[in-house]
Amino acid sequence: MTAISLVVCFIIALVMTPIIKKFAIKIGATDQPNDRKVHQKVMARIGGLAIFIAFIAGIFIPQAHTHEFFYPILIGAFIITLTGFLDDLFELSAKWKLLGQIAAASAVVIGGIHVEFINLPFDMQWQLGWLSIPLTMLWIIGVTNAINLIDGLDGLAAGVSSIVLATITIVAIIDSNVFVMALGAVMLGSTLGFLVHNFNPAKIFMGDTGALFLGFMISVISLLGFKNITVFSLLIPAILLAVPISDTLFAIIRRIVNKKPLSIADKSHLHHCLLNLGYSHKQTVLIIYAMSALFGIAAIVLTLSELWVTVLVVLALLTCIEIFAEKVGLVSKEYRPFMKFFTKIGDNITRR
Repeated sequence: MTAISLVVCFIIALVMTPIIKKFAIKIGATDQPNDRKVHQKVMARIGGLAIFIAFIAGIFIPQAHTHEFFYPILIGAFIITLTGFLDDLFELSAKWKLLGQIAAASAVVIGGIHVEFINLPFDMQWQLGWLSIPLTMLWIIGVTNAINLIDGLDGLAAGVSSIVLATITIVAIIDSNVFVMALGAVMLGSTLGFLVHNFNPAKIFMGDTGALFLGFMISVISLLGFKNITVFSLLIPAILLAVPISDTLFAIIRRIVNKKPLSIADKSHLHHCLLNLGYSHKQTVLIIYAMSALFGIAAIVLTLSELWVTVLVVLALLTCIEIFAEKVGLVSKEYRPFMKFFTKIGDNITRR
């Protein structure tokens, strides 16, 4: 049933996307080029509706609706998609977008989805108590916005999301988690069907309609899919989502270092930095795909690893992320604490 639902959702999204494009142009849901954006012509921007429609059409095939969390997730998905659609149509203020995200996250939390504890090494657990709900809300809203922020190039958010969803589905298969397997497969098929029309050169953008929906669903599915991991349970989905999460974190650091408001948009995200280094549009997207795939493989390895392997892999990944961020200038050209540190050590060794 999982494979069937994936194929059905792929076909529905593939067929629906051109229809949504015509609808977007008719109602004026288009993205105008400006100095912050990469595209040079007016583009339809509610392509995420095709992903959402395919999801709704396909989710009943694997009998996922019998699960206790199905309807809270469905309500949250509807709220977040409506928020994105209204933003694509009317350009909502940041306050209203955040309110929609809080409402969507609240729907799943009220429905019983929240992180009650975090697994730690040596068979220990950290019982979160009153922190459970705010931490869950923070995770859902944070990941939702992280996916939204990387939606800056043709096929980027859809491709990265597909890699993340494929990884979650594989882990669910390994863990025999039927509900997460069904959700992951349906979302993966829907996203890939849209990606056919969205890859460079894109015929349509997903807009906030799609980016917020994808981010929301990935945040919720990852919580359900990795909660039983023995070692560092919340760390595994964070590694899996390392590309969008690190890009968001470095954006926050960048704005603090440069004394800019956190809400201000800029052209210094990961994809902007790679473009500035001379990579083409398509090369930049493929590089970020490769990075996402690497973190996906690492997440799968970590779910099966012992403690010492997990610690070594995580430290190596964090070091690589920091050095890469400094190399491409994610914060600024002057912000290079790691590279300066290693240069100083090298100089001291040379002097001796």
